[in-house]
Amino acid sequence: MRTIDTLTRYKAWADAVFFECVSGLQEAQLVAAQPILFGSLIRTLHHSCLMDYAWKCNLLREPHGLTTRNPVEHPDFRTLRERQDAIDAWFVAYGSALSDSELDAEIEFEFIGGGQGRMSRADVLLHVVNHTTYHRGHAADMLYHFGVMPPATDLPVFLRETTQ
Repeated sequence: MRTIDTLTRYKAWADAVFFECVSGLQEAQLVAAQPILFGSLIRTLHHSCLMDYAWKCNLLREPHGLTTRNPVEHPDFRTLRERQDAIDAWFVAYGSALSDSELDAEIEFEFIGGGQGRMSRADVLLHVVNHTTYHRGHAADMLYHFGVMPPATDLPVFLRETTQ
């Protein structure tokens, strides 16, 4: 299996495991004010999903219509979980369908905050995986404050869980 396939499958697995853990929280915990840029657990998870959408649009060379990385409004947890599952499945399928030369090809895009960017498709996919991992760490910290042990979502755990 190619590295990009391992990474996109890892992201989908880790998101699913994490969302399953978070599904046991009360609404008040999801929206409770947190000392983080995104303001709450659900808004942090929404940010990650929204940025996945922006990168999907960049890869498809379609407008995403986003003007902020941190909208105040967010969907309810169930809807957010469905969106995350769907976009994770999209990234798995998209990455696996690309040839090596397509992965190496660069795309141009505009950052939401302004400015132009250029990256290979492989680097975009790597960023998507890394970005979500980064914010899953923020979300895990919030779980600790609720007295909830976050699930282990490290790559070696994924490899152990999915290859045995």
